[in-house]
Amino acid sequence: MNIIGRKQEQALLERCYTAEHPDFVAVYGRRRIGKTYLIKEYFNNRFTFYASGMAEEKTATQLQNFHLALQEYFEGDFPAPANWLEAFVQLERLVKAQKTKEKKVIFLDELPWLDTPKSGFLTALEHFWNSFASSRPDILLIVCGSATSWMVSNLIDNYGGLHNRITEQILLQPFTLLECEEYFRSMGIVYNRYQIAESYMIFGGIPYYMSRMKSMYGLNQNVDMLLFAKTASLSGEFLRLFHSLFRNSNNHIQIVRLLSDKTEGLTRKEIIGQSGIPDGGGLTKVLVELEQCGFIESYEDYNKRRNGEYYKLIDFFSLFYLKYVENNKSRDEHFWTNYLLNPAHKTWCGYAFERVCMMHAAQIKSTLGISGVSTNIFSWRSKSTKPSAQIDMILDRKDSVINLCEIKYSVAKYAISKSDDEDFLRRRTAFLKETGTKSALHQTLITTYGLEHNAYCNNIQSEITLDDLFR
Repeated sequence: MNIIGRKQEQALLERCYTAEHPDFVAVYGRRRIGKTYLIKEYFNNRFTFYASGMAEEKTATQLQNFHLALQEYFEGDFPAPANWLEAFVQLERLVKAQKTKEKKVIFLDELPWLDTPKSGFLTALEHFWNSFASSRPDILLIVCGSATSWMVSNLIDNYGGLHNRITEQILLQPFTLLECEEYFRSMGIVYNRYQIAESYMIFGGIPYYMSRMKSMYGLNQNVDMLLFAKTASLSGEFLRLFHSLFRNSNNHIQIVRLLSDKTEGLTRKEIIGQSGIPDGGGLTKVLVELEQCGFIESYEDYNKRRNGEYYKLIDFFSLFYLKYVENNKSRDEHFWTNYLLNPAHKTWCGYAFERVCMMHAAQIKSTLGISGVSTNIFSWRSKSTKPSAQIDMILDRKDSVINLCEIKYSVAKYAISKSDDEDFLRRRTAFLKETGTKSALHQTLITTYGLEHNAYCNNIQSEITLDDLFR
């Protein structure tokens, strides 16, 4: 096996494979995350049966493809099924005919594509599991899909015949910074951790995007090649991504565009007002699907925990694409390399690094020695203090301690200036005054290369560096 990271997922698959009972495993996560790769690599393509759905094809074509897979894996000439019920009955009979006692792994990939309108696919899958596979301890059924919302609503949260039938689930997440480092190393790409962090700010730890990079190019050249060159392979990826995940993606795309330049996020009411999308179940469904697929995140404002949720765009690729690629009129095939000289690049790095830190909250907690402490994570902006005060990241701990995290992205050790020190104190005072918290406040500084110790660093009680995010 040549699998980077995914230790917990591999352990789960091992438990299922060696278990003396049947398992029905759902694997889901956003497109390009490596779901199919994980399953195929772990089992070394040794399946009793494997079939994959086909994008935007009708039921007849899906059935034909399934039939061809049956003929390939069971080496016979079988009559073409007229519907999904017949197709799964054929699969059942052929599996029954297998005399080996070893676990029989059945892998159905891109399940949402198989479930075409009025096809009866889900009913047939339900019958296959309930009437046959669930009573066979030698069967491991694995289903996979990129349309996370479909997987959740139709399988995991199913209230019909498949209710509580999923025995295990894997929500595959983007790589962490450490896994990105391991992946680049496996590809023969030599980047330092600063460069890996910047690649994360653009591609978000999505394995497929990283796999498109060339070892003979530096990071900036790879970004230009993938996103800004005339033949850039990812130049149309944004729309492909949403069209492949959602059957009616216009509202999804509209909300993502709206949130792309709202660093603080928007409430549901603000989304309705600024998008023109009417309130109701349709909007709720879109917001839920976007969150399930990892594009947005809902959170409660620290000051208004009981007054509604905010929604923030957290998908790195979408943020970068909408800011720099989609409306880029320069036609400069070396746009990103040249943009590094623009002062706005530093500002972008600062915002993007904040998101990287949020995505690596577990590593920050580990460095602080509080991994076992229940913690809520917020960002905070003052409501009454003038001028407005903002704290990048707050760790509100159940041990009555709050870490006020200031995040600074720099190309060298960060030296706290007198004005920085005054700003930290002003924000701390504003937070204490407006929240009225009784918890102890610890000032934490998160930087790329660490803190340069001087007369203004005495109020910093804990320090996190980029290396700590690679834990």
